[in-house]
Amino acid sequence: MGFKQAPYIMLDGRATEALAFYQNILGGETTITHYRDLPIDGMGGDPDWVMHGQLEVGGGVTIMVADGEQQRSADNPKVVICLYGDDRDELEGFFRGLSEGGSRSMPFEKAPWGSWFGEVIDPFGVTWMLEGGGDEQG
Repeated sequence: MGFKQAPYIMLDGRATEALAFYQNILGGETTITHYRDLPIDGMGGDPDWVMHGQLEVGGGVTIMVADGEQQRSADNPKVVICLYGDDRDELEGFFRGLSEGGSRSMPFEKAPWGSWFGEVIDPFGVTWMLEGGGDEQG
C-alpha cells in the first residue's frame, strides 16, 4: 500500500491568495471550503477564511492550505516544502516565480552533490527548496 505526502500551510487570512499564487506558478486545480461552508458550533475563524484549500498539481503534487487563528511569524515558518525532479528548467522557473514578492535565501545553482539546488521564501513566509536536474542539464 502506498501513501502520499502533502505540505499543509497554515496562514492567517491569506490562504485564498496563497492558493492563487501557487496555482499561477505550478498550475493545477484548486478546491476551497470556507468556514461558512461547513459551520461547526463553537469553531472560531472568520466565515470568509479557508477551512481547507487544496491545490492538485500534475505528477502527484498536492499542496494544502488553511487559515486559522494560530500565531504565525516569518521567524517561525509554517512549513518547508521541497520540490524536486529531473527538469532543471522547470524547477528554475518555479524558483523564480516563488521568489517574486519574497526573497532568495540560496541561489538556484549547481550544488556540490551534482544536481541544481536553490531555496526561496515566498511572500507568505513559506520556505521552498528546489532540487534536481542532475549533471545531464546545465
